[in-house]
Amino acid sequence: MVAYSFQPRFAPLIVEGLKTQTIRADRLRHARVGERLQLFTGMRTAQCRKIIPDPVCYLVEPIDMTFSKGRITRVVVGGLPVRKLDYFAGFDGFQDIEDMSLFWTLQHGISSGIWSGVLIEWTPPRGDRGAA
Repeated sequence: MVAYSFQPRFAPLIVEGLKTQTIRADRLRHARVGERLQLFTGMRTAQCRKIIPDPVCYLVEPIDMTFSKGRITRVVVGGLPVRKLDYFAGFDGFQDIEDMSLFWTLQHGISSGIWSGVLIEWTPPRGDRGAA
């Protein structure tokens, strides 16, 4: 089982099932399809807490994001270009691609060039919303 830490701003979106993916830099071991994930905020701190019960990973694909002047201008997942960038950004917990671009520029210092990593998607949590 692989654990991922998220900034507190993303926790409510994960709980609501609105954020169902994460983009991460390459590392020794990422989640594998079919494996459960542990999603936390505040890992390695006294404020560490699990966000939701362990969801199942259903996609792990390489991702390339092209930046130009602080804006994400192209996203390629598994070799295929993403056509609707605002829609993609929404699944990652952002209002739109502009919001996502600002986050990446401020948090990761990327303003131009290509960033490569891994896209990991999971099943959203099941709740009793919409139940009769």
